[in-house]
Amino acid sequence: MGLDIKIPIGFMFVVFGLILTVFGIVTLGDEMYELSLGKNINLYSGLGMLVFGAFMLIISDLKFGKRIDETLGIDEEDLTKEAKKELEN
Repeated sequence: MGLDIKIPIGFMFVVFGLILTVFGIVTLGDEMYELSLGKNINLYSGLGMLVFGAFMLIISDLKFGKRIDETLGIDEEDLTKEAKKELEN
């Protein structure tokens, strides 16, 4: 089974979320946030990206996902036995 696309997307959002969150914390109370009605957009969007990235990693095969052969009820040992029989023939 190949690489699940949720894993690199999750890591990308976690990394960018960490960068934005740290930048938002460092620039707390800065005057540049006057244009955004006093809201720390970097902090809020960074936290949102962290949550989304963590969600993508949780639902991926990295933690709780099931492999296709498990959902179909195919055991790896049975699969290798069948493959060896095919090679012998």
